Amino acid sequence: MGDPVRALPGAASGGADPASLIDLDGAHGECGGQWLRSALTLSMCTGRPFRMRHIRAGRERPGLLRGHVASISAAQAVCGAQVQGAELDGASVAFTPGEVRAGDYTFGVGGAGSCMLVLQTVWPALMGLAEPSRITLRGGTHTPKAPPFQFIQRAYAPLMDRLGAVSELRLRRHGFHPMGGGGVDVNITPAEAGRLQPFDLTERGPLRAAYAECLVVAVPRHVANRELDTLANSLGWAPHQLHVPAVRQNEGPGNALMATLEHEFATELFTAVGEKGVSAETVARAVSREVREFQVSRAAIGPYLADQWVLPLALAVWRSGTAARFTCSALTDRALAHIALIRRFLPCHITTEPFDGGWTVVVSP
Repeated sequence: MGDPVRALPGAASGGADPASLIDLDGAHGECGGQWLRSALTLSMCTGRPFRMRHIRAGRERPGLLRGHVASISAAQAVCGAQVQGAELDGASVAFTPGEVRAGDYTFGVGGAGSCMLVLQTVWPALMGLAEPSRITLRGGTHTPKAPPFQFIQRAYAPLMDRLGAVSELRLRRHGFHPMGGGGVDVNITPAEAGRLQPFDLTERGPLRAAYAECLVVAVPRHVANRELDTLANSLGWAPHQLHVPAVRQNEGPGNALMATLEHEFATELFTAVGEKGVSAETVARAVSREVREFQVSRAAIGPYLADQWVLPLALAVWRSGTAARFTCSALTDRALAHIALIRRFLPCHITTEPFDGGWTVVVSP
């Protein structure tokens, strides 16, 4: 276990007392699980406690799910927080952070809850420390409404690395909905002296590679063929761009279709997870549509990566005092809600400006 690193000074929004409680209402619009996970991240990084009420109110199943409880437990382990209300189906939680510590951590999510979302909760807090950390994750790696392992490895991690903190990720075992059981190992080497360096990302650069992969585990091979054929016909991709990776068949059942676009300055990955009652063609059309929408834009990154990127970038801007910007093909309601949350914790200015083919997001001290 490494030495503790205290939250940096100047963390509280608007110059407020870092110990002042931030009161959040999880019932508004897109203020769901992501709001909670990001609040945990921001609380750990700034030292500001928060209370969230009405968590996921209005959803088909309101309150905390297993993945949310796992993220709270992970954040608590990383910073020794005092927590109230972290119970399955609970509607509120109070989180008072302690000192973030580097170390060797193991986090698990019951069932097929996404362990990748748990990783994204603690990663920004650990990357600013003086010592490296190792994380062992167990749970879902390819689940609905969550980034798959390959998205984190190919799209998210390279941007995090460019901030100055280098990561290594290894997929040990796939974990699909509803069984879960996946495994991921992560090493995070922090930036030198904990100094994160924000950067501009306004262009994607020339296309270097474009390819699709279909994971099929304990699922008939014709499912993969149909998904890849449908995607190829929609996008005009050639056979050499279509792949069915070898996967151990005891890691399922499960199916995921992924399309990767590697550009000079950023990589995007679009995915859909096969579910019972959803045809292979429907899965492929969903991925194809997202790829086409991104391709017609001139932006550096797509809407989902933009939603994930704004928080670590804002932390780097806050800690360095250096402004940065990026362009994205679309700004979702989730992203706007995310930006509103960041403003509650950080004294940063975040502005959004439309341009022909997307949006520019500017983060300044």
